[in-house]
Amino acid sequence: MAGPRAKDRAKSHEGATRIFFAADIHGSQVTFRKFLAAADFYGVNALVFGGDLMGKVLVPIVRRNGGFHATFQGRDEAFDTDGLQAFTRAVEQPGFYWKVFEQDEYEAVEADPLARHGLFHELASARLTEWIDLAEDRLRGTGVRLYMTGGNDDEPAVLETLDRHEGEHVVASEGRLIELDGEHTMITVGLSTFTPWDTPREASEEEIARTIGAATELVPDIGRCVFNLHCPPKDTPIDTCLKLEVRPGELPRPIREAGRFVTTGGGSTAVREAIERYQPLVGLHGHIHESGGRFRIGRTQTFNPGSEYVQGVLQGVIVSLKRGKLASYQHTQG
Repeated sequence: MAGPRAKDRAKSHEGATRIFFAADIHGSQVTFRKFLAAADFYGVNALVFGGDLMGKVLVPIVRRNGGFHATFQGRDEAFDTDGLQAFTRAVEQPGFYWKVFEQDEYEAVEADPLARHGLFHELASARLTEWIDLAEDRLRGTGVRLYMTGGNDDEPAVLETLDRHEGEHVVASEGRLIELDGEHTMITVGLSTFTPWDTPREASEEEIARTIGAATELVPDIGRCVFNLHCPPKDTPIDTCLKLEVRPGELPRPIREAGRFVTTGGGSTAVREAIERYQPLVGLHGHIHESGGRFRIGRTQTFNPGSEYVQGVLQGVIVSLKRGKLASYQHTQG
C-alpha cells in the first residue's frame, strides 16, 4: 500500500522532517529499487544513502556453441537466449555486474588486468548512472531529495559519475553542508578506517578527524546537524564484526580462539571522538553490515541500519527531526 504523497507529509507527521536512511547496498538492483520506493511507502521528506554504492563482482557470460555459459556463486551455468534475462536478474540481486562476451573477447580481457579493471569501472559507472536516472524519474513531483555518498568500497573515479549526473532530486552530499529543511543540516564523510580488504577510500584516524572537523566548520548550529558518517563510532554495538587474520597471498579469514570466533570493533575512534565532542543531533552510519542497531553517545543517538543486500533485503532506519530534537526513530526491514 502506498504511503502519503508529498503534499500530505508535513501535516501528517506534525511538522517533523522524516528521513529514511540506508547504506551498503553494494550494487544490488532489487535493494536500490526498494530504497527509492521507501520514500512514498514510509512518507518521508528525504532519502539519505550512507555509502558503498558499488558492487564487488563482475560475472562474465560467454557466448559459445549457440548458447551462453557462466560461473555464478561457484556453479557452472549454461542457458539459451530465453534464460539469459532470468540469469542476469539473479546476478544483479546481490549487486554483481555482468557482460556478454564472445569467446575471443573474453580471453583477451581475462589476460589483461588493466582491461578488466577498466571494464569493471565502466559497468559500475553505468549502473550508478541508471540509478540516478531512475531516482530522478521516481521522485519527480514528490518534493523528496535523495542525498547520496560513496563509502570506503567506492572508487573515486566511479563517484565522479554521481557528481556529473546529479539533478533536481539526486544530490551528491559529500563535502557539502546540506540544508535539510531550513532548520536542520547534514554533513557527510564517506571514508573508513583501514580494513583487511584494502578498499579504495580508507584513511587514517587522523585524516578522518581532519575531514570531519573541516566539515563542521560549515555548520551554523551543530546541535541541529545530522552526521552522515559511513564509518560507525569505535567499540560500540553498531561496529562489532569478526576479527580477521591477514596472511600474504591469502584472503582474510576469521580468527577463532577456544573454538569461538573473535570479534572486534570495526569502527572509527575519530568518529566516536567527534560525536562525543560535537554532540550532533543524530549520527547515521553503515560499513559494518552485521551490526544494525543504535547506540547513544551523550545526547546523540547513533544508528546503523545494517545490510542484507545479498538477499535483496532493504534494512533502513527512519529518523524524525523536529525543532532540533530527535522526535522518533524506527528501524525497518523488507
